[in-house]
Amino acid sequence: MKLKTAFAFGLSVIAAASAHAVDLVIATVNNGHMIEMQKHSKDFEKANPGITLKWVTLEEGVLRQRVTTDIATKGGQFDVMTIGLYEAPIWSKKGWLTEIKTDAAYDVDDLLPAIRSGLSQGGKLYAAPFYGESSMTMYREDLVKAKGLTMPPNPTWAQMADIVGKIHDPAKGVYGLCLRGKPGWGDNMAFLTTMVNAYGGQWFDMAWKPQIDTKPWHDAITQYVDLMKKYGPPGASANSFNENLALFNEGKCGVWIDATIAASFISDPKQSKVADKVAFAAAPTAVTNKGANWLWSWNLAIPSSSKQPEAAQKFITWATSKDYINLIAKEAGWHAVPTGTRKSTYANPEFQKVAKFAAEEKRAIDSANPNDSTLPKSPYVGVQYAAIPEFQAIGLAVGQQMSAALAGKVTVDAALKTSQTAAEREMTKGGYYKK
Repeated sequence: MKLKTAFAFGLSVIAAASAHAVDLVIATVNNGHMIEMQKHSKDFEKANPGITLKWVTLEEGVLRQRVTTDIATKGGQFDVMTIGLYEAPIWSKKGWLTEIKTDAAYDVDDLLPAIRSGLSQGGKLYAAPFYGESSMTMYREDLVKAKGLTMPPNPTWAQMADIVGKIHDPAKGVYGLCLRGKPGWGDNMAFLTTMVNAYGGQWFDMAWKPQIDTKPWHDAITQYVDLMKKYGPPGASANSFNENLALFNEGKCGVWIDATIAASFISDPKQSKVADKVAFAAAPTAVTNKGANWLWSWNLAIPSSSKQPEAAQKFITWATSKDYINLIAKEAGWHAVPTGTRKSTYANPEFQKVAKFAAEEKRAIDSANPNDSTLPKSPYVGVQYAAIPEFQAIGLAVGQQMSAALAGKVTVDAALKTSQTAAEREMTKGGYYKK
């Protein structure tokens, strides 16, 4: 009898353990820091027996489509989603996200104010930042010096044109300027919106009328296309962050203006052939410095349709904590930690020693203001996007036109006119604007 009882008890324990086994499905983007996070799955699973992490890793544009469809239809395919600063306020207002509950050890007050504010509604956090970024100028200091030039700490686009023209040397495999060209509201339009902002432009005026076919847009896009045709790499209309990162690390870009998060990769000798030759400056300005550098963060959020909200909370708390940052520092070095989220990271002397980009990165993040990012007053929140649901479709349509202009398939004038028409159609359909 005792043997039977013990056997039955053993079976019940196994059954209970199986009942509590959790597969946590995480949708994320194929960026370097996320790949690093996946390598540490075992650390989380060891500390949380019974939870197994299942990763769905996607290219940025595909990720956005998949998670947007899933959350809007309450599909419940994912328990944790990697979402941006754009989606967080829109989705939390719709009730699509579960509040992120943190304890004292998490230290929510350590989060950078600009990032925390963008992820909160009514004082509650609805997504936790995994890494944050602004944009800045990254350049080959050796090439600039060799031409007897100096990169100003706050360059203008006119100064940038002069510098990239002089360091451009395709015969030696060096292109003066690398910029995004791949179409997408989070691809080429993230960069181009900041350039338009710097030229005094905006997406919509206070009556929500699209402002694309205007002088600031014309000036910015003409300059962009002209510089890239003269001094950019071949096939630039297909390049976004990862493609330009690879080019820069191979020593093929003189200047690259993009996400501050790239600084940790291009200054890492394990990844970059030019790690010891890079320097940093602010993103270029033109008629204003308002909105010349963007604000973004990739964040972990729990869709309200998640089947495992408790396990999701545990994972997000772990992956966005100070302890996680210290884990990466210990395992891979301080240059590999996700940045742009916590004050304590920038205050750490070990990080400061390794990250020569730290001061410029933090300055860029702190200076970006999504509530006041354009020279004329605008009705929307966002630096490189407008935080309205319709913007994804508009940004993609405009991005396709700008990419076509860069590839020489259409003129800048034609691209702007077509974009204006498409934007007016969407905004009229959405009830924002009447002709």
